[in-house]
Amino acid sequence: MRQALQAGCRVDEPRILIVGLGLIGGSLAAALREAGFGEGERAAEIIACDPDAEEIARGIEMGLIDRGGTVLTPLVEGATLIVLAVPVLAMESVMGELAESLASADVRVVITDVGSTKAAIRDCAHRVFGRLPANLVLGHPIAGSEKSGVAASNPRLYVNHKVILTPAAETDPAAVARVRALWAACGAEVLEMGVARHDQVLARTSHLPHLLAFSLVDTLARQDERLEIFRYAAGGFRDFTRIAGSDPVMWRDIFIANRDAVLASLDDFEAGVARLRQAVESGDGDALLATFDRASHARHYFDTLLNQTSYQAEYNMQQSANLRFRASPGGSVTGRIRVPGDKSISHRSIMLGALAEGVTEVKGFLEGEDSLATLQAFREMGVAIEGPHQGRVIVHGVGMRGLKAPAGPLYVGNAGTAMRLFAGLLAGQAFDTELTGDVSLTKRPMGRVADPLRLMGAEIDTAEGGRPPLKIKGGKALKGIAYNMPMASAQVKSCLLLAGLYAEGETRVREPAPTRDHTERMLEGFGYRVHRDGDTCWLAGGGSLTAAPIDVPSDISSATFFLVAAAITPGADLTLEHVGINPTRIGVINILKAMGADLELSNQAEVGGEPVADIRVRYTPLKGIDIDEAQVPLAIDEFPALFIAAANAEGITRLRGAEELRVKESDRLQAMADGLAKIGVEHSLYPDGIDIQGSGKTAGASYGGGHIDSLGDHRIAMAFAIAALRAGDEIVIDDCANVATSFPGFIDLARRVGLSLAQETEKEAS
Repeated sequence: MRQALQAGCRVDEPRILIVGLGLIGGSLAAALREAGFGEGERAAEIIACDPDAEEIARGIEMGLIDRGGTVLTPLVEGATLIVLAVPVLAMESVMGELAESLASADVRVVITDVGSTKAAIRDCAHRVFGRLPANLVLGHPIAGSEKSGVAASNPRLYVNHKVILTPAAETDPAAVARVRALWAACGAEVLEMGVARHDQVLARTSHLPHLLAFSLVDTLARQDERLEIFRYAAGGFRDFTRIAGSDPVMWRDIFIANRDAVLASLDDFEAGVARLRQAVESGDGDALLATFDRASHARHYFDTLLNQTSYQAEYNMQQSANLRFRASPGGSVTGRIRVPGDKSISHRSIMLGALAEGVTEVKGFLEGEDSLATLQAFREMGVAIEGPHQGRVIVHGVGMRGLKAPAGPLYVGNAGTAMRLFAGLLAGQAFDTELTGDVSLTKRPMGRVADPLRLMGAEIDTAEGGRPPLKIKGGKALKGIAYNMPMASAQVKSCLLLAGLYAEGETRVREPAPTRDHTERMLEGFGYRVHRDGDTCWLAGGGSLTAAPIDVPSDISSATFFLVAAAITPGADLTLEHVGINPTRIGVINILKAMGADLELSNQAEVGGEPVADIRVRYTPLKGIDIDEAQVPLAIDEFPALFIAAANAEGITRLRGAEELRVKESDRLQAMADGLAKIGVEHSLYPDGIDIQGSGKTAGASYGGGHIDSLGDHRIAMAFAIAALRAGDEIVIDDCANVATSFPGFIDLARRVGLSLAQETEKEAS
């Protein structure tokens, strides 16, 4: 905790006054003490006010506060930061006392609170002060315990927990900064959102669970056989009902203060219980499975997002911890591995399986966050899905018209493929939908799918610049169009073909260069006829899909990082198993072979319409080439890794016609150019490409080390991780959390084949 203060979380307050010395107020004092507040040459103190004199005495005895009392007014003078930690319904009277005392108080005084409901406290402030004071920063630490009183104080209560601040337009930014510093010093993660949104979110995630726990325990406790019931209660019952031991007075106040939001969440819950009751009464196993599976995997999915990525909880809160890779120079690349399943095929297997008649079994499903986002979205639209478990997923299809309106926006995380394909699929539904994603995805252009969908009759609203979120109006009659894509894009082509399933007449798409054809192949596998003639493919709307098994091959985009790793490392000999070698995806193989790489394909077969093979790579010196522009769309996602191959080749590698790289998760041309500059690789950047001067060395370091900003782009992060194999010094890569979106297990596989790669958070590094 002392490290947090040294890292810049200093609380520069001469005197902090805590009003209400219970669990929350006492734990705040304890956390500040553990952080070193009040130590050193500069005098600073913590004082407290509480109606219970014994609590004040106990707080002094525990060393949490310097002094205190039961009357507020005398304690206000000299306080620079006042924390109101009293029950919500007591807030107005406490503010009234403060209002009388603050006229003569320090003009720098800042007031904040810890209340679980913000609208009620904001309204109190308006009534007492006649306005919302600029120095009042409303806040709420998302932490607590069923215990109460200062004796239960815990200095670690706020560590790695969220504190939500809800400043208004008139709130002084300097006051917000001081409150932020207070909670950051306690180890908390400080976030901001609007008052109304806060109360809605907390009503569902905190208030409703407490209400249910109180109700369940009370219901069982009033039954005659209550002793038998509680005697045989299992751990799950104890875990859920633990919160029923919380302070009744505090929770009474919260439910009354946040009445409207609590009632709205209770209405939603009661409706859900009614649906479950009906399913139980009628013996509807599919309905029960859909609900239970949706809930089970929602729990695991969101837990994964919250702990491993920059997931924005409730679309408003972003984790600040920066996951960092630290790659040591050198290493070997040997062995035999299988990388995760193809992400593009995993997405499509869930989408088409959900729309099919019957049950689709998927093997080799990529259990990364992008694919899980697609899977979860279909659960939210009423599709029963079992798994994933070790790459196996079973999708109970609902047919072309069987999807149901989701309860809210569909969050697809960082998955650009999912958002663009969903746009086409959802344009033909009878219900309205909204597609949203993380910060990175909301910066990516969606006009390229929205514009042709509008030509088909879809009604789609986007944010400024054609960016997410996408709001799609349901019930629109779509008509097939003939569309000439201005830029080669498998995502745009797939989007229009999926919309074409629901359109009247034919939907024809002409591509200026070949792109991956997974959608066409899989549609055929599900019994839906897709025609192709040269550069144009088309289908007629109004058909149906029939469930079919899917075996997802290993992702060649993920395999690329290890193909390049072996290709640049002297002595390397690596085999990658069961890799998808779809002709529209093998640009990376063609380019590496043109550079002189020793690649050998064996065990070639076709699985579910997709060609697969084992790929063996052995080191041999590479040479720079002019990359054939015809190969660009076949390797568009693989270029970050290929740039590292170019940096180790003899001579110059030239790339043109790759402007698509500028609108990926990051501007990959610029991001890679910046990273190459950091490690000392000569290059020249162009609007649609790059020239890279390779070192040509067959031993030793090809370039130096450096500190790289991946800009949250997983492929940039992984590319520079493998670059360390030929680096002269350590390469440190920031903002790597999104690697899990495309390649879960990358770190473990990299270590297995011989790379020296570690991960850490920014906090750990400091």
